Amino acid sequence: MSVLPDPGASRAVLIGTSHYDHLEQLPAVSNNLIALADLLSGPLSLRLPAPHVTVVEDPPDPGSVMDPLRQAAAEATDTLLVYYAGHGLIDPHGALTLALPRTQPGHIETSLNYDWLRHILLNSPAQRHIVLLDCCYSGLALGRMSAPQELADQAAVEGTFLLAASAETRTALAPVGDTHTAFTGALLDTLRHGIPGGPPLLDLETVYRHLRLTLEARAHPVPQARNRNSGARVALGRNHADLPAAPVTHAAGPEPDRRLWPDPSSIRTVTGFFTNLAAVREVSGLTQQEVSRRSAGQISTGTISRLVNRDTLPATWDTTAAYLSACGVPDDQIRQWHGAWQELRRNAPATQEARADAPGGDTAELGKARWRLFSLWRDRGH
Repeated sequence: MSVLPDPGASRAVLIGTSHYDHLEQLPAVSNNLIALADLLSGPLSLRLPAPHVTVVEDPPDPGSVMDPLRQAAAEATDTLLVYYAGHGLIDPHGALTLALPRTQPGHIETSLNYDWLRHILLNSPAQRHIVLLDCCYSGLALGRMSAPQELADQAAVEGTFLLAASAETRTALAPVGDTHTAFTGALLDTLRHGIPGGPPLLDLETVYRHLRLTLEARAHPVPQARNRNSGARVALGRNHADLPAAPVTHAAGPEPDRRLWPDPSSIRTVTGFFTNLAAVREVSGLTQQEVSRRSAGQISTGTISRLVNRDTLPATWDTTAAYLSACGVPDDQIRQWHGAWQELRRNAPATQEARADAPGGDTAELGKARWRLFSLWRDRGH
């Protein structure tokens, strides 16, 4: 079963080199980094909080890559995604190295050895690892994914998936004048527009097969992939070609609800709770006004907006339950959502537990009310 990572427990590190002292320039790489970071943080992909996406552009030396990578690897407990775009080179031992701005062919110490990157991934507490390589000879990394037997053992918690832009003997394509490199451009298009007729979630296996067909049809180098355990089931976003474009109505009858609702069992953090809560309405195909109408007056459009944009858990369950029910979420799943809310409440810091919610779930309004009461008390001469 495909699963979307919990954005609160996931991290992404995007590495790219567009300017070189001794190699051909790759200006499209800078555009790759900007677009991919924006996409991963937005509603079309993983909805990662902006601080959870680290961009390392034109790093001057390997340490400039390794330090932020170590930090992200230590923080990620759900999914760790690492992306590199730039020149890929082969060292004297036939291994893949990732070129940096000052890389000189024949001087291996000026490049980033792919095995160093891989070692950090394997020591991360993240349950899933995703590696996206958009570089020449990136297919060499596929061998590194399978060579040491301990890699499969260490990745066995959930899975590792490596998607490489080209086979190990082919050069990746960066068409002159194009905004993005061929591989990353196709990946961005897939996540933005979806795959007509594809599954509700764009898992890595689906994305890989679609990219192969797309790039092969354009006479571009086709990507390669390597999957360990359940890595291929990790999704990079919802299939936006599959989402309903209008409010969903169901005729009476035994036809089951086939929509793929966000899975509350995958929620590990407060950020993940609200990210998935917002996605519920997308899957329902309903506007906020329609959700409010279907709640029979229990929640207003303003309450809905405040609910899905919170950063602390509601102290009570009723508003969330009314929202889920009005969106059409089945009762058994609403009970799962309730369980996820209870679990997060149990693990919430004491400071959050002490916060009260104003009617409708807006703590800012509660603060204003308290200030008005204080002002009235002061004006009466107390």
